[in-house]
Amino acid sequence: MPAAAERSDLAPDPAGGPPLANALLFALVFVEGFVSLGAEIVALRRLVPHVGSAITVTAPTIGFFLLALALGYQAGGRVAGNYLARVRHNFLAAAVLIAVGLSGPVAELLFTHLQPAPLAWFALIGGILCPVAWLLGQTVPILTNLLRHARAGERSGAALYWSTLGSFLGAVSLSMLVMQWLGVGAAVLICTALLLVLVPLLSEAGHARHYAMLLSALVAGAALAANLVLPQQTETAYATYRVAPTTLDGFDNPRVFWVNNSAASIIDNTEPPQYARYIQRLRTLLLDELAFRERRVLVLGAGGFTLSHREPLNHYTYVDIDPAIKDIAERDFLREPVRGEFIVADARAFVRDSTERYDAVVVDVYSALTSIPAHLVTREFWRSTRQALKEDGHLIANLILDTRLATPYARNLLASIQAEYGPCAVEVLFRDRPLSNVLVQCHAANPPLAGEPYTDERNRADLDVLRSQ
Repeated sequence: MPAAAERSDLAPDPAGGPPLANALLFALVFVEGFVSLGAEIVALRRLVPHVGSAITVTAPTIGFFLLALALGYQAGGRVAGNYLARVRHNFLAAAVLIAVGLSGPVAELLFTHLQPAPLAWFALIGGILCPVAWLLGQTVPILTNLLRHARAGERSGAALYWSTLGSFLGAVSLSMLVMQWLGVGAAVLICTALLLVLVPLLSEAGHARHYAMLLSALVAGAALAANLVLPQQTETAYATYRVAPTTLDGFDNPRVFWVNNSAASIIDNTEPPQYARYIQRLRTLLLDELAFRERRVLVLGAGGFTLSHREPLNHYTYVDIDPAIKDIAERDFLREPVRGEFIVADARAFVRDSTERYDAVVVDVYSALTSIPAHLVTREFWRSTRQALKEDGHLIANLILDTRLATPYARNLLASIQAEYGPCAVEVLFRDRPLSNVLVQCHAANPPLAGEPYTDERNRADLDVLRSQ
């Protein structure tokens, strides 16, 4: 029986360490790819409650991740020996960073105590995600030295294949399955566990392996504590939810439905209940001023479902991308069934493809406090909302803007809406705050022709008044 190091399918580490079969080496690079992409996805998801998911957030995050990965490739290529020990140390360090650094409580801590928000973003990405990418990026060039293939190109091609396959499966399974059904914390635990399972296998039998197993157990305990035991919010692939009591003048024991750290809805125990001011205004507008009875109202962005709460006069259809929001709102916030139909869909895709026509479309879509997803602010989106309205239908959009409507974002967003609807009523609800709910009310009828300014030389105001009567 030949010695293990003499078998053609086992690769010895020239600087010591147990010989490993090619299958195990490929498993290592597969896990590296799976976990590195998994860490990036988790980090992007952790950012959403605090800074949203705009391209100005995601693009730099992906860019810094790729830069750290490239530097990891370079560092791994310079390793000249003791290959397995280096990979073992890198996997253990990456597991610690992922288990604790990408946990929900740590992300909350960073964005609570590091202000402004870009500083907390840099701490999370530069201090946690990028080191993970750098550590794991070293795996492929290091382990390529141990693969038993005749040509260097064949070795590197095989390693990159398994690493990229791991990245693909990690991206798909974590985002489409794990986060959807088990939450973000479960994705963190899976990435951590995959690394920790391999750490003892990279150690020699005996005391070294026992020590590696002990370290892995300690890191696993920290992972469980940070992601399960410490105070956690309800997390899905799309948002973070919690319900908390608050104090408001004139309210009876109000509670707030927080979605991605934004106060999405308020309800109290009075009869009839009181709601957030913008919801109260929307209900007044629909029920009293427009006198809606037996009308069809489409609500894009479910929030706490309070627009239709105990409102039997009209038919409401809610559209939200997160399938879990309805059950969470019913169980923890409303504490009773939602009134109306609930459809899981992207808001833009729904209004674009819908064959139904509604009497009103209410747009209330946010991924964070002031962050509307970029594809839901364009002229094309507002055109689709108009197509979903009846000829005499109404659009009502809840926007969070500066109270003077003077910022480029406020001016351009309003211009995008009015480019499709013509002049709209704009109501600022809170004049005493830097940011306010701003209700934009538009009519679906064809927009009138552009007006012509009055001047001292050509002032036809009196004639226009007569023509308008």
